[in-house]
Amino acid sequence: MQIEVTATPSAVDRETVLSGLLSFIRAEAGVVSTPLGVLVRDDTGQTIGGLIGRTGASWLYVELFWLSETLRGTGLGTRVMMAAEAEAVRRRCIGAHLDTYDYQAPGFCQKLGFEVFGSIEDHPPGHTRFWMRKRFAKADTMLTAGPVANAIAGEPIAD
Repeated sequence: MQIEVTATPSAVDRETVLSGLLSFIRAEAGVVSTPLGVLVRDDTGQTIGGLIGRTGASWLYVELFWLSETLRGTGLGTRVMMAAEAEAVRRRCIGAHLDTYDYQAPGFCQKLGFEVFGSIEDHPPGHTRFWMRKRFAKADTMLTAGPVANAIAGEPIAD
């Protein structure tokens, strides 16, 4: 047996570690993670931004969320997040969590109801990384009224 430190783990190496971890989690906690994408596409069908995450353990985890500068401030980010929350509620999630940096979007997330529950200063030096969470309102209420219900119905979400 040997231990190797590498800056270039292969896709097979990553899959081996990930599948082992997921098998352990399923066996111990019964948790299954399901991918989730909310994609913004242009008129040609090309993805030009969006949200990538997953649901599991009754929570939505927002792993990646990006919109180009030209799309920011238009209300599109709120619509993407509301669509993700709507799908999470459909999947019986009770909340969402994510991490972001001070130079990214903590204010945007707080505007959407997220709260900081942890942080690391100087990560990277001179900046702060935040972990944020949001507990959803009662699912029944979310599914019948308000912006999440509108997203489920396919209606435009007010900015």
